[in-house]
Parts: sequence; C-alpha cells; structure tokens
Amino acid sequence: MTSLDKPTESTDQTPPDPAGDARAVTEAALFEAFGGVRGMVETVVPGLLFVAIFTIDKDLHVSAIAALIVSLVLVVVRLAMKDTVKHAFSGVFGVAFGVVFAMFTGNAKDFYLPGMLYTLGLALAYIITTLAGVPLIGLILGPVFKENLSWRTRNPGRKKAYAKASWAWGLILLAKCAILFPLYWWSDTTRLGWVLVALKIPPFLLAVWLTWVFLAKAPAPIDVFAEMEAEEKAEKEREAALAAEGGEPSGGRHRREA
Repeated sequence: MTSLDKPTESTDQTPPDPAGDARAVTEAALFEAFGGVRGMVETVVPGLLFVAIFTIDKDLHVSAIAALIVSLVLVVVRLAMKDTVKHAFSGVFGVAFGVVFAMFTGNAKDFYLPGMLYTLGLALAYIITTLAGVPLIGLILGPVFKENLSWRTRNPGRKKAYAKASWAWGLILLAKCAILFPLYWWSDTTRLGWVLVALKIPPFLLAVWLTWVFLAKAPAPIDVFAEMEAEEKAEKEREAALAAEGGEPSGGRHRREA
C-alpha cells in the first residue's frame, strides 16, 4: 500500500482555546447588555432627527414630536420582530422626558437636559459604587455572565476587572459632561444638539472596548446557576441512593426531626 493509500489522520483538529472562548463570551455579553449596533442606532436617531428639524425650521414642537414618534416607531418595529424592547423603551422614556421638559420651559435646549443629567448621574454612580467595593458594571454584567455577585468574594481578579471598567465608564461619562454642560449654558440649541449627537457613540464605544479589554484578561466567571443545578442534581442522587438502600431521604429525616 502506497503512502497515498494509507489512511491519514485529520489535520483540522485544533486544541480548544480558552482565551478565545472567554473573549467570545465577553463580546456576546456586552452586546446583550448594551444593545449592540441596533441599540446604538436607536439611541442616536431621535436626537439626530430633533436637531436636524430644529436646525431647518427652529420649531420646537415639530422637532420634539418627530423625535418622540420615531422613538415609538422603533419600539413597534422591535415588537413586530418579537425582539427585546428594553433598549428601545429606554430611548422612548428618555425622549419623552426631554419633550415634556422642553415643552414646559419653552426652551429647545431643555430637550437635552434630562439626558445630560442622567449621564452625569450615571457617571457618579459608576465612580461611587466602585469606591464602595461594588462596581456598577459588575452589577450590570454579573447576571448576564450567570455569575451574579460571586465575583465580589470568590473571584478577586474579576472584581478588579469590573472596578477598572467602572472607572473607565465613570471618567469617560464625566468627560462627556464636561463638554456638554458648558455648551448648554453658553451655546445655542443647534450647536449643542449636533455636538451631543456626535458624542453619542464614540465615548460609548471607547467604554465598551475598555470593558472588553479588562474582562477578556480577567479570570472566567463562576457560573452560579450551573453550581446550583449541580447541587440539586447531587442531592436528588443522594436521596435516590438512600431510598434504594432502604434508607430515608435526608429531606424526610429533617422534616421528622423538626
């Protein structure tokens, strides 16, 4: 038998790449938590429409109503596609607050004020929770990674990564506020609106990228849900073994002793 006739082993088998798997899981979790590309578009479009219309005709009512309508349309589209609507709904609430506030004061710049105050509050929340030892990004992503709060006491390397990511989010959002609030006080509505639209995605992408970098290098999350399922399965197996041996399941003994 020639060398061509001999069976050859497959050369396509590659060893598993735990680091690559961790990066993929982190990317998927970040997309789920922050809405991905579609979530970013839904965040930008209402504000972009508002400032575009206001730039042309300076009509607060038309600009505000158009922004609110497009936000509602985005929610309806998600509902029609049976997709998650949490990011679209948050956009609707944000736009609605801006519309109500601007209509109440009669100042078009106030359309942006609720969102700016929210950004400032979120920046402070990231920093304060990190200083308190419970970084906000860990509270957000813990359930997504199925680790809940296990990182606080059982995974110090991961807690450190969450702290770094929360500092990044807090400082980036504070820098964004440092640009926007002076414009709110001293600039006109059109300039403020276009700057705000321009600052919607880049700071967000920077914060997400830094979060990905920190978490990709961190220890793997502890799947507490899998642990609970394993414990329940082991308990059932122990009770089944006791029953097979003529004993009494531990649950029954505990109830009788009680």
